[in-house]
Amino acid sequence: MHNRNKMNFIEFRNRFLSLACFTTNQVYASYPGFNRNNLGRWVRQGYLVRLRQGYYAFPEYRESAEFALYFANVIYKPSYISLHAALSFYGIIPEAVPGITSVTTLKTITFSNDFGEYSYKNIKPEMMFGYDLREMEGGRRIMLATPEKALIDLLYLYPFYNTERDLKDLRLDESYMEEDFNAERLMEFTDRIGSKALSSRVNILRKVHNL
Repeated sequence: MHNRNKMNFIEFRNRFLSLACFTTNQVYASYPGFNRNNLGRWVRQGYLVRLRQGYYAFPEYRESAEFALYFANVIYKPSYISLHAALSFYGIIPEAVPGITSVTTLKTITFSNDFGEYSYKNIKPEMMFGYDLREMEGGRRIMLATPEKALIDLLYLYPFYNTERDLKDLRLDESYMEEDFNAERLMEFTDRIGSKALSSRVNILRKVHNL
């Protein structure tokens, strides 16, 4: 068998490329005698991208923006993309978002890697709803908040949005809010959470946008 310290990268790539993102545990399951130093060397050589501790991807996947979103779900579970990243995805806020924002039942944390900056905000387990599974290439799916839940998560996690002026400063796209936004779903989700403070901020949002 090949020298464990000088493992053939081509063989390794052929084994794991289709996974897009893989963990060190998956590597050891396939190659029990694998030398972890190979991963560090391949990252330094540009053959691999380290997403976070124990998670790696191949640089080829940078060519598709979908994979940057997909990795957000994979490297910190359970989580779904929400907040500014989801609002930008739908075109509800005008500016491009520099990082990928998600919510999770785990602790608040941030990871930086070659695919971008991934930030995760903690929410209660009972708020882990209101997301869709969006199909992407290769049969994979991305967990992404609905527009209504992305706004609810934002108002819940950023309580300083509590006046008409603050909510106008979000600069939500008027045509989207008039034509595509589901006000009934917004209220259904708000009622399900049952927070008076959140309900108050949602009512201000409804007034600003005539929802």
